[in-house]
Amino acid sequence: MSASAPLIVTVLFGRQDQAWFDTLRRDHYPPERNVLPAHLTLFHHLPPGVSEELKQRLSAETRGVRAPRAKVTGLMSLGGGVAYRIEAPELMAIRERLSAAFAGLLMPQDAGRWRPHVTVQNKVRPSLAKVVLAALSRDFVPREVEIAGLASWWYRGGPWEPHSRHMFA
Repeated sequence: MSASAPLIVTVLFGRQDQAWFDTLRRDHYPPERNVLPAHLTLFHHLPPGVSEELKQRLSAETRGVRAPRAKVTGLMSLGGGVAYRIEAPELMAIRERLSAAFAGLLMPQDAGRWRPHVTVQNKVRPSLAKVVLAALSRDFVPREVEIAGLASWWYRGGPWEPHSRHMFA
């Protein structure tokens, strides 16, 4: 049952930006591991007991609120992968408020410093990741990306099950 699974919180991109990230992910992610759309994770693991409070808080952060501005500012090495670095101060503020609300419940990965990024390659040999990083870096141009909303998902080991979606005004 979903209620026993941890929750993940992600950013929802506008259609064009989601398609761009998904194409990069399809091109560079190992196909057998590419079971999710490209995503920007706010929280990797919240306990299932916060399900209803999380919905309320995500709704309060988005309802009637203009979407945060965000920009892809560069690439980053993940050792065995590559990600696009995202700069979004308003999104950072939302994450800080949610972190404060769930402070005692955060896993170490979520309690530490947030490095917003979208992974387009992971779980490959570091030598392959270096080649992809170099290739993507050659043509890289910073760009704005549209943040459309926030979503939460049940995590049960495979593709995520939707929990809630909250769109910005």
